[in-house]
Amino acid sequence: MRTDYCGNIDASYANKEVTLYGWVNKRRDLGGVIFIDLRDREGIVQVVIDPDTAETFELASTLRNEFCVAITGLVRMRPESQANKEMKTGEIEVLGKALSIFNSAPALPLDWNQDNSEEQRLKYRYLDLRRPLMTQRLVFRSKVTSLVRRFLDGDGFLDIETPILTKATPEGARDYLVPSRTHKGQFFALPQSPQLFKQLLMMSGMDKYYQIVKCFRDEDLRADRQPEFTQIDIETTFLDAEGVMAITEKMMRLLFSELLNVDLGDFPTISYAEAMQRYGSDKPDLRNPLELVDVDDIVKDIDFKVFSGPANDKKGRVAAIRVPGGATLSRKQIDDYGKFVSIYGAKGLAWIKVNDLSQGIDGLQSPILKFFDEASINALLEKTGAQTGDILLFGADSKTVVTDAMGALRLKLGEDFDLLEGEWRPLWVVDFPMFEEVDGELYALHHPFTAPRDSSIEALKANPAEALSNAYDMVLNGVELGGGSVRIHNMDMQATVFQLLGITDEEANEKFGFLLEALRYGTPPHAGLAFGLDRMVMLMTGADSIRDVMAFPKTTTAACPLTNAPGFANPAQLAELSIATVIKSDPKTDSKEPGKDAE
Repeated sequence: MRTDYCGNIDASYANKEVTLYGWVNKRRDLGGVIFIDLRDREGIVQVVIDPDTAETFELASTLRNEFCVAITGLVRMRPESQANKEMKTGEIEVLGKALSIFNSAPALPLDWNQDNSEEQRLKYRYLDLRRPLMTQRLVFRSKVTSLVRRFLDGDGFLDIETPILTKATPEGARDYLVPSRTHKGQFFALPQSPQLFKQLLMMSGMDKYYQIVKCFRDEDLRADRQPEFTQIDIETTFLDAEGVMAITEKMMRLLFSELLNVDLGDFPTISYAEAMQRYGSDKPDLRNPLELVDVDDIVKDIDFKVFSGPANDKKGRVAAIRVPGGATLSRKQIDDYGKFVSIYGAKGLAWIKVNDLSQGIDGLQSPILKFFDEASINALLEKTGAQTGDILLFGADSKTVVTDAMGALRLKLGEDFDLLEGEWRPLWVVDFPMFEEVDGELYALHHPFTAPRDSSIEALKANPAEALSNAYDMVLNGVELGGGSVRIHNMDMQATVFQLLGITDEEANEKFGFLLEALRYGTPPHAGLAFGLDRMVMLMTGADSIRDVMAFPKTTTAACPLTNAPGFANPAQLAELSIATVIKSDPKTDSKEPGKDAE
């Protein structure tokens, strides 16, 4: 039986015999002595095998990387000169006496010393996860979920499961559909979130609910998106927004304190409007000191239509970013930033270099200076706080384009100029718009069950575009860790929101009839918040993608190279489900998948 994990063998085991199981991380034959780095999930320990144990020595000479073995030996202290203080096991080594091989391994399809393609890593994920970095991330993830459960259990929350096979409801992304065998032609949907069920649990009197739950969304993928992901889902009755924020902030402080020994400090609260105005993002990275400064009032009367046009348009915006030390930028570098903002719809990037502030307008450099008088320039320099050696970069267009483009530019400049300050900067963003308007139609900015903030039904109907929602997002280092809201608990208010969103009574009853019915029976006020577990662990471990903190993720095309999923269904299964598939013939072979209908 294993004495302990390899990574736990330290000086406290000195002069004791231990039995260890694991994988050969490395074997070194130094002419008469064989060193084996034995690895398991907790770390690596050095094993020494000398010729005195001839049979064990001979067997050890056959070992290769990733052989799975058992080793029994005596723990001894290393000489002081050979100790590695950086490793938990660095002060000791194990003098191996007995060795057995559970399983050998051929040459590995993954290179342990160089980067492998993501496709290869996911195809051989069981090998990739053996790498200490990947193992440590999954161990850390387990600690996060364990601590979350202990915290919420201790605060009276109940861990309650909700259905995976449910009804398709419009929540902002495509549903994954599951055909029903017993109800021909009908489909279940995999839940994009447990939203409706957790609200029903509050109506059921459960009072405090949580769940670490799988969610599914059929949407285009990127580094922080997966078709199936995990939420820490929390809902409670008789608490307002501030109450939910207090509980979840306390939980987040505990996670960082216990697992990273980090004090997150204060969580400032800013409004959505302020975040967009100052940072160009509803999830601002406060480590970045750069801000967007509106200069519409200064440029609205200048003879430069690129600026004065948007400045005099209610839907326009002119904003500047002051970049400390940016006057060193070459014209090519500035043009490259112009190309960058064009990705977000910007038509260009105007600029002014402040070479010497003491010389006034003569100390400035820019092709647009001719459009400014001295008073306007002085007002611009004062409002932006420009100093000698800075550059001012300008965005002028519709509010949406300027906000998106300059917000993205702010992040890029912060990275390029190494301006980030501090390691962790959390905040709350509140007072989101209730709706967003696209082509004259209203859409829920969060979801259609979010309550308006301090608004009656009459006021909401009168001016829905200006209504604020009682919603809140927790943001850390420019990443939205979680979002939530106070929910609508009044049937008339819920019906009003559906009407404003263009959801007919018939559609509302078909999709949400059970919720509307439940709202009639003494529904308590309730609110909640959901954290993205994958995103949270990605941030805490310093990983670049949520795929690196998930055991078996999908690729960016929502495929699994390990299992070759998705795959074609057996024709007999399809027939039983009353489903026929339509596929195109292969243009190279002009052949069709066997057993499939095609047209």
